[in-house]
Amino acid sequence: MVDAAVAAAFAELGLGQPIVQAVAAKGYTTPSPIQHQCIPAVLEGRDVMAAAQTGTGKTAGFTLPMLERLRHGPHARGGGVRALVLTPTRELAAQVGENVAAYGRYLDLRSDVVFGGVKINPQINRLRAGTDVLVATPGRLIDLQQQGAVRLDQVEILVLDEADRMLDMGFIRDIRRLLALMPPRRQNLLFSATFSGPIKALAHGLLHNPVQLQVTPENRTATTVEHLLHPCDMARKPELLTHLIASQGWQQVLVFARTKHGANRMADKLTEAGMAAAAIHGNKSQGARTRALAGFKSGELRVLVATDLAARGIDIHQLPHVINLDLPNQAEDYVHRIGRTGRAGHPGHAISLVAAEEHELLRAIERLIGSRLPREEVPGFEPTVLSAPPLDLSGGRRQGGRPSRGPAQPRRSGNGNNRHTRDR
Repeated sequence: MVDAAVAAAFAELGLGQPIVQAVAAKGYTTPSPIQHQCIPAVLEGRDVMAAAQTGTGKTAGFTLPMLERLRHGPHARGGGVRALVLTPTRELAAQVGENVAAYGRYLDLRSDVVFGGVKINPQINRLRAGTDVLVATPGRLIDLQQQGAVRLDQVEILVLDEADRMLDMGFIRDIRRLLALMPPRRQNLLFSATFSGPIKALAHGLLHNPVQLQVTPENRTATTVEHLLHPCDMARKPELLTHLIASQGWQQVLVFARTKHGANRMADKLTEAGMAAAAIHGNKSQGARTRALAGFKSGELRVLVATDLAARGIDIHQLPHVINLDLPNQAEDYVHRIGRTGRAGHPGHAISLVAAEEHELLRAIERLIGSRLPREEVPGFEPTVLSAPPLDLSGGRRQGGRPSRGPAQPRRSGNGNNRHTRDR
């Protein structure tokens, strides 16, 4: 039985009973701010340009009205696609695909997800009959189109999710190739962390008189996230992380490492210490990545050690702890990392282990966010290495007090540089 208040809240936005029923089954009780703004605009057929951070409910913001519009039309035919969602990474594609399937569970619509790293022939066979909703990474979609498995001349709705990251990863040429295969008259929805210059340029050529939405003030992190920095010598970081997880009794921890090898080493060390852990990065097979994510979400894995690219698409409702084993090379990625916790009003902790050698990376982060991260030395792990010029890594407190509230969120650069390994 669907809760009457939940049904009324979502039905008032224009969603039909089958979708409202699926929303209630998913556990939503009231629409989020992005859903309040986005759902009516999409139902009206408007193009949308939305600045929405991870954890705001943006996926439902575009998925729910998209399904509502599609359920009233004819099925896709002959390898066609009616609604296309492009994402930068495999993990995000899988996550969006799961949401499409969950929200469309009571609808007579076909949906599918395609990305690289797995065999293409099963995807070819599935797509030939046509798909109402297709979630895809750009590279694999081009491969499928070139093999005649999918046609884009029936696309009614196009969604670019995390468009800023797609530009950062160098997908702009692939996106333009795909756009040329679609009908010019279609609905376009673009979601990005910020409205950077390159994003505005992309939107100018893509969107037609769009509704512009912004659900969080620029340069803000979730107020429910508490930030803390532990000074530590570089060589002792793995030991400190192991100590923190064990002594604090943390049960679900997402750890960010700068390199694939570093992620592997950290996962191995935690496993040796008796903690269920796994690494996830671009060198892992898609099967291994999928199994690790599933194990982490179910609680079978206590710790997941990830690189920045592989962590895209990790969407866990109440993830309590995010740890920066290494500071990111790009200051903007700090906020994207800690955005994995403190979602939907739940408390979260973002902890960074910082060595003196990382003083320039730390300064870049603090300069960008306009705030100094609170420091707290852990007894027995006080840093002994000093940088030149000296960096005040300790100037705070010893472990025991509560960390202070988080800093402001930086503006993404969106400069289009291909800084990551591209995901096909």
